[in-house]
Amino acid sequence: MKVLIAEDNDLMRKSLAFYLKDEGFQVLEVTNGKEALQAVESHQIELVITDLNMPESGGLELIHTIRDVLKKDMPIIVLTASGVEKSELEAFELGASEFISKPFSPHVLKARIKKLLNV
Repeated sequence: MKVLIAEDNDLMRKSLAFYLKDEGFQVLEVTNGKEALQAVESHQIELVITDLNMPESGGLELIHTIRDVLKKDMPIIVLTASGVEKSELEAFELGASEFISKPFSPHVLKARIKKLLNV
């Protein structure tokens, strides 16, 4: 299973990647929405984990482009420190599959990934 992590915080991204690789996932890491779109277009991504606030293109724009422009239906998990209800609702309206507020347990993330991928 190939997972894309779009997160501009180096420590968060590297920690998630380490954890998911240890759980047997193939992981691609990017630091902004532009790189994330390039990865979705050029790789067989099965799940996207994205932060909402990133340089060059945020998570909401990424969700919109994946769903409405590229017409892809892979699960998308949104991570954010914001905890703002409006952002969460907007993410779901655009097609997010899950919304997880930071900080979070990696075990909770793993459970949600397995649920979304039916593994």
